[in-house]
Amino acid sequence: MVTVKAGQKVTNGPAAAALLASGIGSLVLGLMTTGAVVFHGLGGLLNWWNPAGPLTGKTGIAVLAWLVSWKVLSNRYREQDVDLGRILSVTLWLIVVGLLLTFPPVFELFE
Repeated sequence: MVTVKAGQKVTNGPAAAALLASGIGSLVLGLMTTGAVVFHGLGGLLNWWNPAGPLTGKTGIAVLAWLVSWKVLSNRYREQDVDLGRILSVTLWLIVVGLLLTFPPVFELFE
């Protein structure tokens, strides 16, 4: 539980950073999925563990992107109030695009 002292201002920047970072991680997952199909060499590089194939690299890179972007954005927005509506809109678009890029009918268009 967070305790706020009288007169202390609570900012929404850390929450905005978490939201936006989740969208960035989703987009990176979609880009890695499509990239592994389009660029066959990338698929080989993403094969970190043979039984699972390139899925391990795709998700690993996406998780790293999510964590790094969360850290960078939380440092940037730490003491700020940001427009959460705008952040949420951008996040939802990033998630939608990332999700679309994971579907075979979409990424096969780039082959």
